[in-house]
Amino acid sequence: MRPPQPEAVLFDWDNTLVDAWPGIAHALNTALTRFGHPAWTLDEVRARVRKSLRDTFPSLFGRGWEEAREVFYEALEATHLTQLTPLPGAGETLAQARALGLPLAVVSNKTGRFLRREAEALGWSGAFAILVGAGDAEADKPDPAPFRLALGALGQSAGSSVWYVGDTALDMLAARNAGLTGILFGDAAHDGGPSASLHDWHAPDHASLQSLLATRVAA
Repeated sequence: MRPPQPEAVLFDWDNTLVDAWPGIAHALNTALTRFGHPAWTLDEVRARVRKSLRDTFPSLFGRGWEEAREVFYEALEATHLTQLTPLPGAGETLAQARALGLPLAVVSNKTGRFLRREAEALGWSGAFAILVGAGDAEADKPDPAPFRLALGALGQSAGSSVWYVGDTALDMLAARNAGLTGILFGDAAHDGGPSASLHDWHAPDHASLQSLLATRVAA
């Protein structure tokens, strides 16, 4: 069994194409400690950060959430590009998808301006028709709004021939909400394992994802 032949591929960003967790953890802990909260370990950050800032900070920081947001942004601005690493095989996956003629986009809950700076720093901006981050659409994942924005830029309609590759159960819920094929990436150990998500297919690593993409060659 193989997933439907892809006509376009959308990717999550953090923990799907890149490891940017150290920078995220630093910025979040700067805000947490500034507001009298205990810092989170890196594992806690990986396990607890899912939704966008605008969907999480109000409950985390209460009425001071907007000030906490600015503290977070300032800390992230200072460090996120120096603590950014492509995941093994990610560049090869993008190269393969482009060689197959697949239009590509990113839909992430990372704030849009930071997302696009990271793609530029890695030399990947040209791989994508659009990089949609938190705040770019009227709502963030798992709402379909950012996917509509990405699909419009790709000239595609929602359907099973559009893949969304992400590493969390929230990503797979977002894919389902948007009417796309959800490809769970990685072992999802930080998110309850593969059984905790409503994915259509599972790619444990980029080599596995490349194998799934290669089915388009035989089409």
